[in-house]
Amino acid sequence: MDPTELQRHLTTALSLPRNHVTVGLSNLLSSNKQTQSLLIHRRLPDNGWSDLQIHRLLLVLGELDTSSGEVVAAVVGGVGSGSGSSGSTEGSRSSGSSGVGSTGSGAGNAYPGRWCGVGEREGRTYSTLILTNHYGLTHGIGRSGDVTESQPKALGSSALYRLTTHLVLDAVRRGAGLDGSKVAGFGVVLPLCTGMSVALVLAALRDGLPSSSSSSSSGQQGQRGTEQRRDVVLWSRIDQKSCYKAVLSAGLTCIVIPTTICNGSDEVTTDLDAMEQSLDKYRGRVLAVISTTSCFAPRVPDRVDEIAKLCAREENRGVAHVINHAYGLQCGTTCKLINRACVVGRVDAIICSTDKNFLVPVGGALVLSPSEDVINNVGKVYPGRASAAPIIDLFVTLLSMGLNGYRALLEERMRLVTLFKTKFEAVAAKYGERPLVCPRNTISFGITLDTLGGGSETSYFGSMLFTRCVSGTRVVPTGQTKMMGGKEFLGFGSSTEGYPHSYLTAACAIGLGEDEMEEFFRRLDKAFKDFFAKQKKKKERAEKEKKGEDAAAALTEEDTSTQEDALEGLSDKVADINV
Repeated sequence: MDPTELQRHLTTALSLPRNHVTVGLSNLLSSNKQTQSLLIHRRLPDNGWSDLQIHRLLLVLGELDTSSGEVVAAVVGGVGSGSGSSGSTEGSRSSGSSGVGSTGSGAGNAYPGRWCGVGEREGRTYSTLILTNHYGLTHGIGRSGDVTESQPKALGSSALYRLTTHLVLDAVRRGAGLDGSKVAGFGVVLPLCTGMSVALVLAALRDGLPSSSSSSSSGQQGQRGTEQRRDVVLWSRIDQKSCYKAVLSAGLTCIVIPTTICNGSDEVTTDLDAMEQSLDKYRGRVLAVISTTSCFAPRVPDRVDEIAKLCAREENRGVAHVINHAYGLQCGTTCKLINRACVVGRVDAIICSTDKNFLVPVGGALVLSPSEDVINNVGKVYPGRASAAPIIDLFVTLLSMGLNGYRALLEERMRLVTLFKTKFEAVAAKYGERPLVCPRNTISFGITLDTLGGGSETSYFGSMLFTRCVSGTRVVPTGQTKMMGGKEFLGFGSSTEGYPHSYLTAACAIGLGEDEMEEFFRRLDKAFKDFFAKQKKKKERAEKEKKGEDAAAALTEEDTSTQEDALEGLSDKVADINV
């Protein structure tokens, strides 16, 4: 209702004092201006919105969908307004929709709704609790042909998706520091985990890139003129299963590029020579190179700028470059490295997790690209409609944070990094260990575990931490192996073969508080203390058992000697009697 008209009704029909009405309407106008500004500028507000403001906006967006009556019944009527069945929802809807269902042909019409849906999927929900949780935005995002496309039955859901995309792009540009003219020029939000998003991007690149003629590859003169399918992905090794399985899920062949240990540090990083050799070996078949910028120590971000240069070479024409930037938005140094990569070479897509970067539940990813065509292709490859739940979570969180709130989280993480490293090093030194020297990884930090004995003893230390309610740490003994997709990974966990140390890693990630950090180091200290105490007891028990065994053996030997003497004496007596 127009504010002027509402003011007239309040003062005339309800005889409320005009000055009281003016004060009340000023609140409404202020809230409306915030919403109007959000829709016009499509940028994060500087300061986060209140829960009430976000709640109001979601209700408005929900009413734009064809299930608007159900939204009003579920949210305004409350969870307890019905028995939980769809019938009770529609029954309460007639009283909460203020005559919306008056389109019926007669006064005796039993159906109260305005929309009559007879499709196989009409946004119906059985539980009013579920309907409330989703603000009635149950139609989903996009259409079967394109996840970014608007759908006529779900204007509210479509508006929510477009607005969320604009807000998250603004956050990574003005908050995380990615270049809006290149890296974050275009983007799409997917209701998928990071690994599945990698698979979707590879499928989009496969469909969007032309196949290569084998005549451009040396050593294949016998096949000149035949078309060769790009079915190979080069993957700089990082021991996280998701990315490797994503390549296989896309129906492609994954060639694992070995890494190298840097001289003068403990870092495991990109082997550019091995990458270049593989590009030559599989020339004409390589669809993409996947590099990684967020990883567990001692692995450090790939040299994505140098990889971008390799992909931009004339002889590597058609080779795409995909960066797995899963939780790297919280690291300013890595974001600058990606900015540089887009300037000096080729970058086709950057994939970021929403839960690790924006503190929302698992299930969403952001795909960025300097190319609008790449983003359009990703949207078209997505099969079916998408769930609105991850989009709602991200939308609500971004509005709650505001730009200042998001920047404050990033700044707090950077403040804690120095403290984290210092305290980690102190605990390690107390028990004869040292920190892993990996200066290019400013999120994940590690310490050696060489004094624990290796093998199962080292693994046991990890279980000790978990039973003390410490999660997120990784304990990696030397010499582990793992089979993935029929391939054996030697030294699994350290992203390289033959890493010389067993180690423990922990992350100083966005959202970690100082009190939680302090408690982690207290529990880590106690875990070390308890571990060595148990080892001492175990050693003492073993020594005691060994002494007991030695004593028993000595006693047995003495008894045997006595018995032999007795038998010898008896034999002498028998001999005397015989004589």
